Amino acid sequence: MNSKPIVMQQLQDIISKTGQTAEQVLMQFAEEQKQSWPLAAANYAGLASVEEKQFDFDGFIIRVQFNPERIRSSAAKVDTASIAARKCFLCEENRPAVQIAIGCGERFQILVNPFPIFHRHFTVSSLAHTDQLFFENIANMLQIAKNMEGFTVFYNGPECGASAPDHLHFQAGENGFMPIEAEFEILKTDKNNLLSETGSIKIWAFENYLRRMISIETTGFEEAVQAIRFVTEKFYSFQPEKREPMLNVLCYFSDSKWTVHLFPRKLHRPSQFFAEGEAQLLISPASVDFGGVFITPRKEDFDKINAADIADIFEQVTVDDAIFRELKEEIKTGYE
Repeated sequence: MNSKPIVMQQLQDIISKTGQTAEQVLMQFAEEQKQSWPLAAANYAGLASVEEKQFDFDGFIIRVQFNPERIRSSAAKVDTASIAARKCFLCEENRPAVQIAIGCGERFQILVNPFPIFHRHFTVSSLAHTDQLFFENIANMLQIAKNMEGFTVFYNGPECGASAPDHLHFQAGENGFMPIEAEFEILKTDKNNLLSETGSIKIWAFENYLRRMISIETTGFEEAVQAIRFVTEKFYSFQPEKREPMLNVLCYFSDSKWTVHLFPRKLHRPSQFFAEGEAQLLISPASVDFGGVFITPRKEDFDKINAADIADIFEQVTVDDAIFRELKEEIKTGYE
């Protein structure tokens, strides 16, 4: 075991002492880590040469990023035997000595992610080695998002892209990187998508966005916890055999309100992931992909992927239309 402290300083204490915003504190933290950690420095510098292309759909876009360092996550083996055979890379004793942390409340710590998608990419890891579960950590996610204002916090379920399903964690990247944040402001103006408006809570459902999405906005913390739990529990009734329903979640706090996007799923990886030869696309969709940025860790996949592939992958992994419509009715009835 190395001797570095589990947590150095608390994010909120630094903000209070310096008068800086969370965004300023974490930007400085990331820069300091890049200066002292060659691996992080090299991979963040590599983002300057990451290739991107864009596909236009009806009223929204999907960007595709060629990012070879993300092969570790996209191709991660997350079966029980593979997890048991490796050391947990989020546990303090197994992390590089140079990787330091900033505390985020009593239960979490913020780490610079050394294999970035975002220009400022963090892993918000539980201090305890405990399973990746969403139900009991809804309030934690909301508090983290408020503490990390300026960043989008995201959750990948244990069967929905989490490369460490054995260790509870969220991730976070700077706001404005994913197209969904700007597109949602347009999508929500269509009143046909509004399921409920009760008190401080608004809930929308979107069916024609390639992926199917439930979105929640509120200024109330307890109201947010209740609404997210309600939606998640209703979806759970369609997947009772799972330990938790298959979900990806995006959450951000801005202008004194939380915005949360939930993506109900039915499949971890599409058929293209397991195909051979030219038919293979090594893509394992997770929250960032659902946010509108497809990550391709291999150049050949980046070069050949097209709009039809993206639509097909989303259709395979997203919950079926019939179930989504039932879910919508359950939410609408429950919040009338």
